[in-house]
Amino acid sequence: MSINKLDISLAQELEVLKQEGRAKAPERIIEQYLLPKGEKGPRYKLVGSDNEFIRLNSNSYLSLSNHPELEAAADKATHAFGVGPGAVRFIDGTFIHHDQLEKRVARFVEKPAAKIFNSAYTSNCGLALAISNNRTHWIGDQLNHNSIIRAMRISNIPSVNKGIFKHNDMADLKRCLEEVAPGMDRVVVIFDGIFSMRGDHAPIHEINAICKAYDSKFKDGVITVVDDSHGMGAYGETGRGTAEFCNAAPDIIVGTFGKAFGVNGGFIAASTTLVEAIRQKADTYIYTNPLSVADCAAAIKAIDICDSDEGLALLKNLKERTTQFRQGLERLGKESIPGPHPVVPLMVRDTGKTHDLVKYLFDHGVLVVGLTFPVVPKGDETIRFQINACHTSADIEYVIELLNTFE
Repeated sequence: MSINKLDISLAQELEVLKQEGRAKAPERIIEQYLLPKGEKGPRYKLVGSDNEFIRLNSNSYLSLSNHPELEAAADKATHAFGVGPGAVRFIDGTFIHHDQLEKRVARFVEKPAAKIFNSAYTSNCGLALAISNNRTHWIGDQLNHNSIIRAMRISNIPSVNKGIFKHNDMADLKRCLEEVAPGMDRVVVIFDGIFSMRGDHAPIHEINAICKAYDSKFKDGVITVVDDSHGMGAYGETGRGTAEFCNAAPDIIVGTFGKAFGVNGGFIAASTTLVEAIRQKADTYIYTNPLSVADCAAAIKAIDICDSDEGLALLKNLKERTTQFRQGLERLGKESIPGPHPVVPLMVRDTGKTHDLVKYLFDHGVLVVGLTFPVVPKGDETIRFQINACHTSADIEYVIELLNTFE
């Protein structure tokens, strides 16, 4: 059969990935969640290991995924409507929970309207499909997430209609705007709010100011878009993300319910007209089933909690634990990238040492992500730590002590 010949070629391609150091390790399987106990936060059990693990590689910044109110909301919605929508949104697959979630997240990010997707990845792709034409020019930060890069590709944006500016380099952003060809109707400037491997943020106030200066040059203006997946819920005074932190609102906000909100799915929030264009034109919205009502109900509850005194307390603890960890690294003389976000990179700058440290932490019950050559350039090898609100002071001190004793 043809699949046998294909398998031979694919096996060779997979071997190349291994030889180049780009192959993914076998996926670990979580088999048990252990409740917080005493001074310890929650722990996880993995198939094939007797250890109890602290997760310092989780995007669940507010630790809401195990919140009893989210579980109850999901259960109630499921019992009322079942586990799946049974159709796409246009064919009676829209339930009341989808509508309620869109209104709730729009209100949370202070935009007129929102449209939800299965993920922030498909949100970015849907946005690009909905607002691009042959007179659209896209400009992005060089460290943008893969979903933004892929969105431009599936929208068939030609290379001449793309610009890439150096990371957070405003002078280079100006260069990209100056190089837009005459005849373009609209320019889209898109960037991550929080850069997920570094924990630093886009200076939205500066980006807005620069884009405003060029807005009148184009018929449809210069549109700013932030993918704030890692900022939403975890950044800013009330968890409203990078826009709140910078006190500057972009035109369009892309976000996720799958990180700080602890659930699943993504969204685009913007003007009512733009959101309707997405509904009409975004393939990743039109041709796939929506989130389950359980996901929607849990996400609504997560936003409600985030927007309450309880949410502010979770955010306060998250900031305190992040500060504690960053100060611990500084005390040990370790190099990091400064900033208040709970993504905290440890700059190891050596591939072998990074692998050894990841294994050492694993052997002592700590899960982290290591980034090594060739995924990152030689000399930029990093371990990404992600602080969550469920982590206790004792948890953080335990990890700092491990880093202190590693040879």
